[in-house]
Amino acid sequence: MKKILFLGGLMLSAMTFVSCDDDFADWASPQSNPQEEAITLPGYQASAVAAIDLAAVTGDSVQVLSLSSVTLPEGAVVENTRIEVLPADGSSTEATTINVDGQGRIAVAELQSAIETYYGKRPTARDLSTQVYSNIVTGGQAFLVDAGQITVTATPVAPYIASAYYLVGDVTGGWDAAHVVSFAHSGADVYEDPVFTVTFNAAAGNCWKIIPQGNIDSGDLWHSGTDGVVGVAQDGDTSLSGTLVTQSSNGGEAGAGKIENAGFYRMTINMLDYTYTIEAVAGTYYLVGALQGWSDSDKSCPMYPSSATVHTYTTQWTGDGNLKIWEASAFGNWDVAYGSPTNDDTSASGQLVNSGAGSIKVPTANEYYTFTVDMGTMTYTWTKLDTPASYSTIGIIGGFNNWNADADIDMAQVAGAPHNWTLRYTFSSDTELKFRANDAWDVSWGEGNNIGDRNYGTGDTNNAPNLNVPAGTYNIYFNDITGQYLFIAE
Repeated sequence: MKKILFLGGLMLSAMTFVSCDDDFADWASPQSNPQEEAITLPGYQASAVAAIDLAAVTGDSVQVLSLSSVTLPEGAVVENTRIEVLPADGSSTEATTINVDGQGRIAVAELQSAIETYYGKRPTARDLSTQVYSNIVTGGQAFLVDAGQITVTATPVAPYIASAYYLVGDVTGGWDAAHVVSFAHSGADVYEDPVFTVTFNAAAGNCWKIIPQGNIDSGDLWHSGTDGVVGVAQDGDTSLSGTLVTQSSNGGEAGAGKIENAGFYRMTINMLDYTYTIEAVAGTYYLVGALQGWSDSDKSCPMYPSSATVHTYTTQWTGDGNLKIWEASAFGNWDVAYGSPTNDDTSASGQLVNSGAGSIKVPTANEYYTFTVDMGTMTYTWTKLDTPASYSTIGIIGGFNNWNADADIDMAQVAGAPHNWTLRYTFSSDTELKFRANDAWDVSWGEGNNIGDRNYGTGDTNNAPNLNVPAGTYNIYFNDITGQYLFIAE
């Protein structure tokens, strides 16, 4: 009874002289609202618990502190408790308020959010400087009690993310370390930017898995586990999007994904969510043949994409009019050049092969044709054209040269492929442009497309909108018969 009376008197004294109490703390300043004055109550003190690993927490709340069991004056109750949280490294002065229940527990989601706000998502133990306040009600009045400062140490929930990832499998030409292909990444902390991308050319039925950097570093390419090989739950899954796993549906190693249709693809993986998407994109394919002297170094004749799998080339096919096709990453490798099963085949259409391929030949020499390939169906066709209009020059004009009508940047016509023009040019800043014939506005081509979103298209001559081109150096290709263009960034 004496202890209760003593504490009651002490609290009453503190309440009476709160305005001059030396223990008042404005620790959490600055705040959006003025901080209520707080008193201290002898013996009423918060204590931190041991370091917390949120990945091991099974419920939706976790204990972060305990409050001493001081005997409050008769009728006094702890109405609620809260913590004002700041990063222990002093990187922010913007406090986060989190409510605490009667057992010293807070919501896991709120603690996770606070750590991510101050430190990011990397699963490393983080220290939070925490001021503890309780509202204690007695005699019909509520008083803010300062229960002291504690440090809460917690590790946020996050999956394992390697510093880099590699694609491997049939899609890369082999299932060994010599055939892995690196995913591209921004270079930022992988827990802030967990997205990686890679492009690849695949034949129908090709399979894939993903190798983390740790496996490369250790020399154990097929190390499995939470930090090991990544794939899909069901081996042979042909889905173009889904969940990535490190263990198969039957508890073994992750399964291999499969590409159902041949084509050029971009795979995007988000390793924070462990998800993937695969989308067909337009690959880059070059013609090699009579039109560029069968050179294994001359890239003046890329085909113009019209979709992710369909590519065309239009010209007057002079000389022998024969050709093969190289995918950009295999340029110069005759073993994988695309062509016809029969050498110098002059058929109007046919099947493409890329093993032991012979050349494809224009049906009628010195005529105008559009040569079309579909890399999805591995087929080609020839379409004959009437003789088109000819232009003395084709050039580009735009914001990069102040739309100066006297300063077109002229392109060079491909010697063996009339009506196809090339130019290497560096744009120092984002710009707009059009293609123009004969250094005049009588005939010009434009399209309201951003090259950063799609690097190819077909220009329109009917007062079409300008092309938008991000800053950078490009090899630019244009066909004045079809209006097709292609920008290949260096």
